[in-house]
Amino acid sequence: MRRLLIGLAAGAVFVAATACGSSDSSGSDDDKASGGTTTIKAGVIPIIDVAPLYLGQSKGFYSKRGIKLSLTSAQGGAAIVPGVVSGQFDFGFSNMTSLLVAQSKNMPVKAVSNGVASTGKQGADFAALAVKKGSPLKSAKDVEGKKVAANTLNNICDTSVKESVRKDGGDPSKVEFVEMPFDQMPAALANGQVDAACVVEPALATIKSQGGTSIASLFVDVSPDLTVAMYFTSQQYAQKNPETLKKFQEATAESLAYADSHPDEAREIIATYTKIPKNLLETLTLPRWPAEPNRASIERLSELGVQDSLFKKAPDLDKLLP
Repeated sequence: MRRLLIGLAAGAVFVAATACGSSDSSGSDDDKASGGTTTIKAGVIPIIDVAPLYLGQSKGFYSKRGIKLSLTSAQGGAAIVPGVVSGQFDFGFSNMTSLLVAQSKNMPVKAVSNGVASTGKQGADFAALAVKKGSPLKSAKDVEGKKVAANTLNNICDTSVKESVRKDGGDPSKVEFVEMPFDQMPAALANGQVDAACVVEPALATIKSQGGTSIASLFVDVSPDLTVAMYFTSQQYAQKNPETLKKFQEATAESLAYADSHPDEAREIIATYTKIPKNLLETLTLPRWPAEPNRASIERLSELGVQDSLFKKAPDLDKLLP
């Protein structure tokens, strides 16, 4: 809990509004005027994963259901989780490991909609263990004893990097993680601040444009069909706002399906909320946005979390997952 509260404080530093909207989202469904608009405050990360949310917003999938999204960027799921629990956000986007950590500590979080999934293709995923041009590191084992950038500590980056190192015959306990936002990783690699980075698109495309390479497809190493992240809320919000929750789930499902079937539009929307240069949009490796999470892959993340001592006890997936 102390770690998550520290994350909340850190989130306050890194949080910056990316979409404006009314802050009147408190109260239960019973408090809403019939036919009115409900503003939903959602904590997200400025990465490719959440493209469906922005695309669905622009296409009117949320507004036609009476929802006005107010999206706020944060550094990672570890900062967003306590923001949702405290009521700063109504919904949030988080990697599964951060949600598993929260559930293992009995924090009242509830995953409600699928988020993003790995492509399952070695060397062609939207996430990678990346190094700069000319790096002597050639495979995951080589980051043993090296500094690796992660957007937040004790999240899916730790888990997946350690699994890649382990599978390559290295000692994962000897990896040193350095916390920083994804968009700072290309520069950190270039100037030698870190030796490698657990990075996702669009920062991955930036690193590759500078001559950097991927030395491991870390999400694929965890599970070929890995559910990387999901949208979630607090148990209190879900209980007080069942109708709003249902509408959010419906709009998000429509948004995921649209993004998955309209890759060009998904690429274009990314340029509106990230720092990716437009000339790199075509080089982005898109993830998959399936309708449902893959429970077996989440169970694998849970097993790795226990193995790497992220949890004092195994999370209850039945309480966490929809």
